[in-house]
Amino acid sequence: MVTGHFVPWVELHVFMFGGMMISAIVGYLYGMDSAHGWGPSAFGGAIAGGTCGIIGIALAVVFHQTPMIALLVGTAICLLTGTVGGLFGQMAANMKKLI
Repeated sequence: MVTGHFVPWVELHVFMFGGMMISAIVGYLYGMDSAHGWGPSAFGGAIAGGTCGIIGIALAVVFHQTPMIALLVGTAICLLTGTVGGLFGQMAANMKKLI
């Protein structure tokens, strides 16, 4: 987020996909580490991804880089990608148990 504040190319091309990637990775790590089942991994991944998203987007709103509506839409997108990451993390944990 800080880099995007000073480099316009990063703000234009990296903010959305970078935030989604961070949320998905955090959800994946949660799902893989906890491995309590599909539901808890998806829920925990959503919480972890949404938390990462809301922090980053709130900073972007404070620095006037994005409009306020981006806080709602971006957090919802980060919740979704965190959920998917949590599901993939649970799948990885299941595969690890098999090996």
